[in-house]
Amino acid sequence: MTQTKPNTIEVAQQAFKHLSHGLATGDWNQLLDMLTDDFTFWFPVGPFHGLNVGKDRVREFFQYVSETFSEGITITSVDRITSNETTVVFEFRDEGTLRGEPYKNRVAISLDIRGDKICAYREYFGSDGKSY
Repeated sequence: MTQTKPNTIEVAQQAFKHLSHGLATGDWNQLLDMLTDDFTFWFPVGPFHGLNVGKDRVREFFQYVSETFSEGITITSVDRITSNETTVVFEFRDEGTLRGEPYKNRVAISLDIRGDKICAYREYFGSDGKSY
């Protein structure tokens, strides 16, 4: 039986859907299930600045995001999606409340895909308002 290779953009879009859900609700389980065991992520500021390795570290990061944005974050628009065979970049706008203050931002995230999993994540932000 021939197996078809997962479509990179479809895998990334599913992960983005789970990311949006996690940002809004604090429930990250579906996204965590899509991450490889050797998952890495890069974040631009704060206690997770730089390269972070492993699922335990990303769980800590997701907890931090949920605590920092206790009322959740809403993605208000997806401005652009760019992809190649292994990487998909989402450029989007989001808003919420950051430690009691209104928050709006433009964000770009880059997802590296391996099979039907996400193996790396990089985030860049900071042009529309307060950032964390």
